[in-house]
This record gives sequence, C-alpha cells and structure tokens, in this order.
Amino acid sequence: MEAVAADSPPGRVEGALSCFSFNQDCTSLAIGTKAGYKLFSLSSVEQLDQVHGSNEIPDVYIVERLFSSSLVVVVSHTKPRQMNVYHFKKGTEICNYSYSSNILSIRLNRQRLLVCLEESIYIHNIKDMKLLKTILDIPANPTGLCALSINHSNSYVAYPGSLTTGEIVLYDGHSLKTVCTIAAHEGTLAAIAFNASGSKLASASEKGTVIRVFSVPDGQKLYEFRRGMKRYVTISSLVFSMDSQFLCASSNTETVHIFKLEHLNNSRPEEPSTWSGYVGKVFMAASNYLPAQVSDMMNQDRAFATGRLSFSGQRNICTLSTIQKLPRLLVASSDGHLYIYNLDPQDGGECVLIKTHSLLGSGTSEENKENDLRPSLPQSYAATVARPSAAAVSTVPGYSEDGGALRGEVIPEHEFATGPVCLDDENEFPPIILCRGSQKGKTKQS
Repeated sequence: MEAVAADSPPGRVEGALSCFSFNQDCTSLAIGTKAGYKLFSLSSVEQLDQVHGSNEIPDVYIVERLFSSSLVVVVSHTKPRQMNVYHFKKGTEICNYSYSSNILSIRLNRQRLLVCLEESIYIHNIKDMKLLKTILDIPANPTGLCALSINHSNSYVAYPGSLTTGEIVLYDGHSLKTVCTIAAHEGTLAAIAFNASGSKLASASEKGTVIRVFSVPDGQKLYEFRRGMKRYVTISSLVFSMDSQFLCASSNTETVHIFKLEHLNNSRPEEPSTWSGYVGKVFMAASNYLPAQVSDMMNQDRAFATGRLSFSGQRNICTLSTIQKLPRLLVASSDGHLYIYNLDPQDGGECVLIKTHSLLGSGTSEENKENDLRPSLPQSYAATVARPSAAAVSTVPGYSEDGGALRGEVIPEHEFATGPVCLDDENEFPPIILCRGSQKGKTKQS
C-alpha cells in the first residue's frame, strides 16, 4: 500500500510529499518527504498523532512500517539502490542492503521482506535479514508492482507475469516455489492486493473498469466488480478490510469505490408483482441471449459505497479501518492531506467526509506512545461497533516485539539468530553486523 506521489518515477521527487503508505493492519500511516519521513498513528479521528519523525535521510521515496512495531524500512533518492532497516524507537540502524538497480517497492510481514526491482524480486527472512531467494527474469515491472500476504503463516507473493496481458504469478514465500498463474485481465496489471488471511487476491488492469477477486491458492474467480464504463482510469490502490468483507479502490478520479464481498443466492425469492420487478426479470432473461461481453457487464456488481474527493488527477491511496469503534474510509493524497470518511457498513451509499488532516504540518508528536506500539486486533466492518476477529494460528516463527534473542545472548560470527529479530527495548539484540552487504549472486535463483 505504498504510493509515489505525483506519479514521479524513482530518481525524481516532485512536491514536498514524495510517498505515503499504510501499514499492514491499517493502524499507521507513513510518509516520505524531501526532508525525511514521518510516522502517524491512526487511533483518532480528531487528532493525527505523529509517532516518529526523522530528517537523517533526505529525499525518502519508500517508507514501510512493520505493523505497529518499531521496525521501519526506508529508501532514499540519494541512494536508490540501498535499503535501510531501522529501529526508530532506539534510533539505531538494524541493517542495510545494496542491490544491482533502483529499488521500486518493498513489502513485508512478520516472516518475509520483499524487495522489488524492475526485473527481479529479492525475498529476505525478516528474523535475520538473510536473503533466501532471488526471482530473476521477471517481465519488466517499471512500477514495482507486487503484493505480499500479511499473514506470515502463508506469505504468498503476487507479481505480474506478462508485459502484454494481466497475468498474475502466485508464489509461495515459504516453500519458495511458484504456485500457479492467474489469467486475471486482458490488459496489463495496474494493482494487486491480498486480503489479511492471504486467502483472496484482488486485481485491476490499466483500464481500471473491472476489478476481480480470486481465491488463493487455486486462483479461481470469486467476484467481479465494475468500477465504471465511460472512462478508463488509473487504479492507484486496492485494499481489503481486515475482515475481508469489503474491498476499496482509489484512482486518479475524484471517486473512491467500496465493494461488498457477498454472493447473492442462486435461488432468489419471487419478485413482487410490480413494474420494476417485471423489468428486472426481463433483463435477467435477456442476458442469456446477449453477447458475452454485454451479459458479463450486466452481471457485474457495482460499488456498495463511494467516497468523494474535491479534486481529481492526484495520486492517492485508500484503506478501511476501525477508528474509535466505527468503520472509516481513509484516503491519503499527494496533495498532502489525509481525508477521513464515515462508512455505513449496512446501507452503503456515499461516505461522509468528517475530517481532513495536513500531513506536512507539525502534527502532535507522540514519540514514545506506548499504545501505538502494541499490536492491534483485526476489526470487523460489518457492524458499527468494532469486534475482534479470530486470527489464524501459526506455528511459524516470525518477527515479534517480545521474541528473539534475549539481552546478553551472543550471536556467533557468521551464524544467524535462531529466533526472530527482536526490536523490544528490553530484549533487543538484532544481528546488525551480519546483515550489511550487497545482494549479488549470494543466494538461490530462479
């Protein structure tokens, strides 16, 4: 969920805000500027709390935070081939890596860290930053389009498989093997995103008119939504709600679309004997005799709800989050603002804008805010009161604030820690010395 502002290519920054991204559970917002980067907590509608800010690295064009932890990954235009991993609460660098070309995007969960270049993808083990796999000879991917499931028990990876069509390659981040390819669209891909559990994958093509959702790992089409018909748009972000009941899409237009993931029963109740019911039956019957493209268009679901911006043509990203026990639509834009809307999870309709925050102002600093550093539970969007949803149980070790090497434990030279990288103030002992270097021919390749 990271975007480069103003559609500027890597190597050039236009405007004060160069990038922005929501973290994996949509509880934090990170922005990059010419001066450095900032992290904000999204726990309140009325107040935007700044958790951290740094001016040590200028011209930041990628900044990604790992959930609500103190781990943050930063890439700067001054060194576009170098990834820097920091413990921002302690103000220390955990590690840095250099690559053969400019870094276009970074994705991470508690088990894997993904670095996407134009023609290759590097997969790191986040517990010790060891490079596990290099996926080479992928089709040219100038935007760095890729997705990583935030569920570290599966760690699925998705990336474009073709230059000319919307083919998606689904890759297993644990077994380090290709799972399948999905023929998602006729045109080339513009956006892809996993849901929180890694069981669904959403995609949109460069036309931006149709959004499809597929099952993972078998790649079967589950849903098809129509964003519009009259004009082609550039989809800038796709994101599921944490309970996977809604899918949100933003573009370079003034409208943000929210779709509801529900299947209508095949055996529909008898329509009332009204004129509208009769017309509906006629259209459904006629669709069986129309050309396939027209029939598909009639059967595609429309947006359940929409959010309206007062402008178009700006780069933006969206997310769905529960703030103060109510479901909200959040839109961060390259105009330097965060827009917060109320979302009615029952009736949908047009979302109401309730607050606008400036991302470039000083904000309220909460440098040591403990609540922000605690892991948050996924929330439900189907009710107006937040409900914790059951998290998938996993026995796979991964990053955690309270796990890893204990204080005083010595990590031998040329050996990696047996536990996850620990970023807790009391127990931190990351293998800083062991994870510096250049990624050239050091790992398995495919």
